[in-house]
Amino acid sequence: MAVKSVVLAAGAGTRMKSTRPKVIHDLAGLPLLRWVLDAIASIDLDEVVVVVGHRAEEVEKILPEGVVSRLQDRQLGTGHAVQAGLTGMEIGGHSILVLPGDMPLLTESTISELLSVHQASAAAATVLTAEIKNSDFGRILRNDGGDLVQIVEARDADPDQAAVQEVNGGVYVFDGSLLEAALDDLTTENSQGEYYLTDVIGILARSGHRLGTVTTDSVELTGVNSHQQLAAAADLVRRRINDKWMSEGVWMQDPERTYIGARVRLAPGVRLFPDVHLEGTTEVGEDSQLGPDVYALDTRIGAGSRVWYSVMRGSSVGDGAEVGPYASLRPGSVLEARSKLGTFVETKNTRLGEGAKVPHLAYMGDADIGAGANVGAGSITCNYDGVSKYPTKIGEGAFIGSDTMLVAPVTVGDDAFTGAGSVITHDVSPGALAVERSEQKEIRGYSARVEARKKKKRQGE
Repeated sequence: MAVKSVVLAAGAGTRMKSTRPKVIHDLAGLPLLRWVLDAIASIDLDEVVVVVGHRAEEVEKILPEGVVSRLQDRQLGTGHAVQAGLTGMEIGGHSILVLPGDMPLLTESTISELLSVHQASAAAATVLTAEIKNSDFGRILRNDGGDLVQIVEARDADPDQAAVQEVNGGVYVFDGSLLEAALDDLTTENSQGEYYLTDVIGILARSGHRLGTVTTDSVELTGVNSHQQLAAAADLVRRRINDKWMSEGVWMQDPERTYIGARVRLAPGVRLFPDVHLEGTTEVGEDSQLGPDVYALDTRIGAGSRVWYSVMRGSSVGDGAEVGPYASLRPGSVLEARSKLGTFVETKNTRLGEGAKVPHLAYMGDADIGAGANVGAGSITCNYDGVSKYPTKIGEGAFIGSDTMLVAPVTVGDDAFTGAGSVITHDVSPGALAVERSEQKEIRGYSARVEARKKKKRQGE
């Protein structure tokens, strides 16, 4: 069956009270619209068109390669939106799959079933439905023989029609030529004064065409028109994602407090403690433990690593490495195997070699730290002079004493040492000890002199 698709994404989403189009609001790391587009991505479709309108350029930026847009310059209803989507499309011999762009829980399997039923029945249209009580969805109306004859919008339904629990999901497959002709017969004689796509069903039924339905779980019809509904959808998506990963061997102490983005990848044996947030393209290797309280964005974490109470962005953590507690890895941070980045340590554009350690209270920026090196507490790389940034290189096996200031650009050689409290402004030779301190002085009786000054000041007041 040759199929083309029209996805409706032109609405402003006024109930969101947001300057952004509704369909680009984030849900588990993807815009709402991308959830719908991803659900149909593996289906063999000849063409996918997204109908845009409100702030169209922002919606177009998130469209994947191969998906085109059509502008609905005025929002005159769903029927008008489909007409805009069909503009310039070769329809003859094609079925047209129509979906809303704000239904993130719709699955590929349900859409495939809808297409299969439509093809097998040779219907003019096949509609996705569900059983829902007291909803604001359009009602499915059938004749005495059980045939679909009309869809009536909830706001236009009389009391008997409103009591019907079978509702329209807003997902359809149409015979393309019949759809195109029926759209020309739409009117705006309804409470909204709009061209309803649902009225096409009645037009086709009155013309004697066969119509079909496929019933799905009501959860799949979860739409998003407000921030409350967005939060509810996010909860359902999170449960679906977490269930998937647990079925693939990931342990979660509390799935209700575990947040995993749609593009995240986890290996079997990963252990996740509460309040872990994994976003973007983050990957976690086998048997690693994350949490409590970890945020990782676009970060690779190797097998057997331990990360807790830490933030990582655009970083890489090697196998068997340890991060935290309270560490911050900024973009460009690379920790090689079995390295350690400890308590209250921040890194940026820095590499820790295999087995290297920065255990606590340090800042390493634009640094290359050799294998087996140890950086003492309170040490920092002074990598920025207010104009430019400069590199620091610490050799393999080097020992950086506590509270060392490494003024870049500077190199500390392999197996070299720096004395605690030193300000290192020149390169340190391999195996050498560099100490930079002024001679300690002691001023006896200093506290008495301070008290005398205080007494004099009080007497003068």
